[in-house]
Amino acid sequence: MSDANWGTPIEVALPSWAVALANTASPCRTDEARVALAIALARGNVEHGTGGPFGAAVFEEATGRLVSVGVNLVETRDNAVLHAEVVALMFAQRALGSYTLASPPAPVAHVLATSCAPCAMCLGAVHWSGVSRVLIGATRDDAMAIGFDEGPVFPESVRYLEARGITFVEGIERASARAVLQRYRELGGPLYNG
Repeated sequence: MSDANWGTPIEVALPSWAVALANTASPCRTDEARVALAIALARGNVEHGTGGPFGAAVFEEATGRLVSVGVNLVETRDNAVLHAEVVALMFAQRALGSYTLASPPAPVAHVLATSCAPCAMCLGAVHWSGVSRVLIGATRDDAMAIGFDEGPVFPESVRYLEARGITFVEGIERASARAVLQRYRELGGPLYNG
């Protein structure tokens, strides 16, 4: 095994269209507006051919101020962990200068909005991220219906996180989120984990 690339930085950058969309976003004060932005990111990723059909965003809970966005970059960055939720959480933590979105001295509650229910890996990231709520568009079943394997996600998985203070709200703008998944399938988007 060659060590030629060991120690070389791994670049995680959002597509320019996603940065432009985030820069024009107004504060999203309702759950529906927050998930609508995540769905717009997912739709843009499909239409621009920059990744899978998933988008996410992190907001300050009380104000609706956008902290970060993420889109699925698995294929374009050749990195299986760059799901939209993980990317959004990475950028949010960098923006706040903290590994947790619930850090003192003045913790501000943060919410993660996602176009589709988190897979098994993303649920793990939610657990460690410090978000207080997760807003979900399409369901796990919607993703699996087009062929994605969401991994070992069980009702117990969500209950475990809820017992630790994280609230999940599913099915927000579900029809719009599901339409993005269908569009991805119609365009022949690859199922990189199916």
